[in-house]
Amino acid sequence: MTFKRSDKLCEKGIDSTTSKQWKVDQRCGRPLGLGFHKQTGDLYIADAYYGFLVVGPEGGLATPLVTHVQGKPILFANDLDIHKRYNIVNHFFILLEGEATGRLLRYDPPTRTTHLVLDGLAFPNGVQLYGDQSFLLFSETTNCRLMKYWLEGPKTRNVELVENLPGFPDKVRLNERSRFWVAIDCCRTPAHEVLTHNPWLRSIYFKLPMKLSILARLMGMKYTIISLFNGKGEILEVLDDRKGLVMKLVSEVREVKGKL
Repeated sequence: MTFKRSDKLCEKGIDSTTSKQWKVDQRCGRPLGLGFHKQTGDLYIADAYYGFLVVGPEGGLATPLVTHVQGKPILFANDLDIHKRYNIVNHFFILLEGEATGRLLRYDPPTRTTHLVLDGLAFPNGVQLYGDQSFLLFSETTNCRLMKYWLEGPKTRNVELVENLPGFPDKVRLNERSRFWVAIDCCRTPAHEVLTHNPWLRSIYFKLPMKLSILARLMGMKYTIISLFNGKGEILEVLDDRKGLVMKLVSEVREVKGKL
């Protein structure tokens, strides 16, 4: 795979997230998940069009790592996290791709191999390892739920439902106290319930000649609520801004020294 991007074409400043840029997104790429390896300084990237890439500590052009798994292309790579201890290797990377037939993937840097962990996921859209690395949480946007996948212990490789959510979850991020912040586009509507139980109707709905922002509002994506969970999946705190005065639609929440 070769890059065909150019600074003139792709670096549009504030216009890079508008419809003006979407026409060239496939050429420019759209990084949706980032993770630094603290020991090597490498920056790993989940890109919606280019799959899984890495940029070395000196910067420069990203190097593609994975574009296909088991013969299937990685479509809409959405998020990743870094694991420091697993099996016989020192670390591996969890990569999510967000599609109706989404997959949870594991990448092993020492062997440069990618393994399928879970498939058949409904638009997985965020992944985060727990502080002790015993499990990870990931969101399923389409199904409006938060899920847990066990990496260690007697429940290894088991999947559990953490919580059914009132809206559409995006990224999941761990704070310094091993608690999880989840950004949720709110809220579920009767229209969403109908589309959820009729996939064929959903495919038609999103092909309607209307702006995506309007279609999203009809589905219930009007404002964001932010929820804090502990490792047991218990809700500790909920922040919302129904009028959108401070925040409208939020993709990710990260807590640093007690501030969001």
